[in-house]
Amino acid sequence: MLIKILVVSDQAADRMCIQNALNKYCVLIASDGISAMRVLEEHDGINLLLLDLNPHNMNSFQIFESLKGDERFKNLHTIVMTESDRLEDELKGLKLGAVDYIRKPIRKDLLKTRIDVHVALMRAQRMQEQQLINFDIIFNQLPVGIAVSYDPYPKACDETTVKINPAFERIVGRTKEELVSLGWAKITHPDDLEEDMKNYRRLESGQNETYSIDKRYIKPDGSIVWVHKIAALLFLSDDRKWSHIFLIQDITKYKAIEKVLYESERSKSVFLSYLPGLAYRCNYDHNWTMLYVPQGCYNLTGYPPESLLYNRDLSYNDLIAPEYRERIWNEWERVLTNKETFNYEYEIITASGQRKWVLERGQGIYNDDGEIEALEGIILDISEQKAIADTLKYNNEHDRWTGLYNRDYLVSLLEKDIRLKKNVNKALIGINLNTVQLITLNYGFQYTQNLIKMIADALNRHCTDNRLLFYPRENSFIFYLFDYKDKNELVNFSNIVAETLGSLLATERIGGGIGILEIERNQDDADIELLLNRLLIASEKSISLYGRDFEICFYDEELEASVNRERDIVEALNAIAEDINTNDELFLQYQPIMELRTGSNVGFEALARMRTEKLGLVSPSEFIPIAEKTKLIIPVGEKIMVKAFGFLNKLKVLGYDEIGISINISVIQLLNPDFVSRVLELMKEMQVNPKKIDIEITESIIASDCENINRVIKKLRKAGFQIAIDDFGIGYSSLYREKELEVDCMKIDKYFIDGLINADMNKAITCDIISMAHKLGHCTIAEGVEHDIQLQYLEKHGCDKIQGYLISKPLDEKEAIEFLARHYML
Repeated sequence: MLIKILVVSDQAADRMCIQNALNKYCVLIASDGISAMRVLEEHDGINLLLLDLNPHNMNSFQIFESLKGDERFKNLHTIVMTESDRLEDELKGLKLGAVDYIRKPIRKDLLKTRIDVHVALMRAQRMQEQQLINFDIIFNQLPVGIAVSYDPYPKACDETTVKINPAFERIVGRTKEELVSLGWAKITHPDDLEEDMKNYRRLESGQNETYSIDKRYIKPDGSIVWVHKIAALLFLSDDRKWSHIFLIQDITKYKAIEKVLYESERSKSVFLSYLPGLAYRCNYDHNWTMLYVPQGCYNLTGYPPESLLYNRDLSYNDLIAPEYRERIWNEWERVLTNKETFNYEYEIITASGQRKWVLERGQGIYNDDGEIEALEGIILDISEQKAIADTLKYNNEHDRWTGLYNRDYLVSLLEKDIRLKKNVNKALIGINLNTVQLITLNYGFQYTQNLIKMIADALNRHCTDNRLLFYPRENSFIFYLFDYKDKNELVNFSNIVAETLGSLLATERIGGGIGILEIERNQDDADIELLLNRLLIASEKSISLYGRDFEICFYDEELEASVNRERDIVEALNAIAEDINTNDELFLQYQPIMELRTGSNVGFEALARMRTEKLGLVSPSEFIPIAEKTKLIIPVGEKIMVKAFGFLNKLKVLGYDEIGISINISVIQLLNPDFVSRVLELMKEMQVNPKKIDIEITESIIASDCENINRVIKKLRKAGFQIAIDDFGIGYSSLYREKELEVDCMKIDKYFIDGLINADMNKAITCDIISMAHKLGHCTIAEGVEHDIQLQYLEKHGCDKIQGYLISKPLDEKEAIEFLARHYML
């Protein structure tokens, strides 16, 4: 007897699995309900329908309804593939021969067993129809347990069996006589009896022509055997009135496997329920047709699992945000080709329309031939982590106060663009607003911060897709421009920035600098720190050249030379600080200080000088700021003090005990925590008299940190040192601060002394400075005195001391001693 089986499933993986399992039968394939109906019409003699519960186009009940009443299919056996354990109630009343079910996922060995039972029943029915004489021979040879009962039925629950084949006896472990004696009810497990009786009564009443059940029989030794039982009506036209046929197949082994799998699935289900997402098994198709989805699906997507299973209501592809669909498919193609693991972040759209970030990790499942059967993996909700990561990324890339991109992001962006945008014009425009520190002194820190925020908001309005604004450090902004036309575009935009800044800062009476640096094209790499340093130099140069006006300064060859010169000076200062034996030299010159009342020389100001092998003589106005910027002023400043103390001791040996020396001290030195202790240590080591040493502090230094500086001054004065305010009159200190400072002397800046040459003496304010200093208890020293008219004015208004070229230029040590020999009054 040729057995034809029609498999109806829209899942390619299921169809392939079933074909491989049933290769000894004639297997026909249909991918949906409509094609199944067509195959049934076109092919005669189809014995068994293996049917998905809900195939595409028509579900199983619609197919049953279409076949009902058709005589051709009255003996058609049907096995429904479903997720449910029981379908008897749902399939009640169908008149289509034997209707059975099998649970997904399909296991090949269990499917074969189930098919064998149905094939045995078909053959029995076939023999019934053909009234075969050799029924007994076939009956005894079939490997399926068969029992046939007489009619009428006994009223008690003990179905009296009259014909039982050897396979049935072997399966239940009892002989025919034992079975006839005991009856089937007594060997049925109590937990299965009620359901089996219910189905039997439906069969008996004619409600069903067949039924199937998984049930347990109890063997004589008390052990259990699981069977899959199919019961059907059976009529033979001979003298024997057979009424029912029962077929059983031993499925004990499969039930044990099923139990293990159930426990495994239950544990897996508990585990998966706590995942912030879902695990899945799906087909490798453009819909990502889901074959397995746990309850976590609802929490992630807002859809129940059954909505996604087999694309009942929608496919998983429908959930994926449209912009990611093609990318995800291409990435799966790539990883499956290379047999790698899929790892991808993308967005899905939930039932409520919310977008969620997910991380999918999966892999392909392959059959023995290396073909893809399915995909398995997990899809995790990473929306919260994404939000945290985005916040961290924003904080890492932005300045908190201004909301602008920060230095770190600028550096990373430049590194990337220089490497990837080689043929594109790129430039930096730096805005230096260090002058706002002057406002802080008068109005406080918060006022300045609010001003910076206002400037940031104004400048940010000039940003475009190729013009980005950064706040890389305090009081500094940088525009990064790329893909601009030419240098004129840079200039025009910089002028717009200058106008914006000028209008904002007009009432503050401060300016700033604008530097421009064009980045070379076609570079593979670049020193970003060097680029930013050059930009800073250009902006500082702008400030030094134009003061309060916002003017543009390009970083060019001239500035390049200036940078190289500064580098050479730093190298020389380093060599001096570390006592490296080179031809670079730090030395002092001494400018005499004369007391006007007596006309005698009372001291010298020690002036630092530097001579390098490469640059020759370097002005202190050039190397001192560099030393301060690099903090080399601390070791270099100590060497200046040592040389000055040594000169003072030499004068003492020569008998000039009353001659003092003035030493200029930088704010960097003064605020160094070890400064006072180190000065006192040097004083003790070199045995100098602190009363003969004046420490000169620039007025602008005092304004920067008045409280701490006054604390240092008190310690120095307590040790016996004299303290002088240098360059008085051009700084930013208030009279109140000058009064609070415990200093001994004020040195009037050369600016006021120069003003005495051509000015109306009645309008000169130098006399007021002298008068004010005296009222505060300070002596006065006038710097830069070069003409007699200046001397006369200073004498007239009671200035205490003077220094300048009118007395003497700065002298080398030997010349200074000779000067003393000529002019010192004992």
